[in-house]
Amino acid sequence: MDDDHSHDHPHEHSHEEPRWKHDGVRVISGDKLDPNTAQTPGMFRQAAINHARVGAQKIWAGTVAIEPNAKTGVHHHGELESVIYVVSGKARMRWGERLEFVAEAGPGDFIYVPPFVPHQEINADPDNPLQCVLVRSDNEAVVVNITDVDPVEKPEEVYWVDPIHKHPHK
Repeated sequence: MDDDHSHDHPHEHSHEEPRWKHDGVRVISGDKLDPNTAQTPGMFRQAAINHARVGAQKIWAGTVAIEPNAKTGVHHHGELESVIYVVSGKARMRWGERLEFVAEAGPGDFIYVPPFVPHQEINADPDNPLQCVLVRSDNEAVVVNITDVDPVEKPEEVYWVDPIHKHPHK
């Protein structure tokens, strides 16, 4: 009987790391976010997922914080689509060529921002920071800050509803 059991199974021996060990699922700790990302005055963005950090090909994700009663500069994100998830606080979004539209969102709400839409995030809470998770449709953070906007005094309120969910005040 042969005592050499090194070839009694079909797979080859390899001293390489197992596939997916370093190229599979990645967990980014909340205290290890990267502030070295495109910024807009009035907000603090930190990257969690991007090409440089994890090799992401088609998305960027991170956090954004806005201090109580603060508002951001007007900006857009080029061709990118953005999704904002409100973790805590009260978000007031203004958008349009002159920020003529406004809507609010609270914890648990999602906000969708289409490509090229000029917008401004406002923390509508005078006492608490606004904390959000942000996801964009590309692996790098594109931010185009706009400085020559003349906002309307009273924006038109727009209710975030779809054809199935009617606004209760209508």
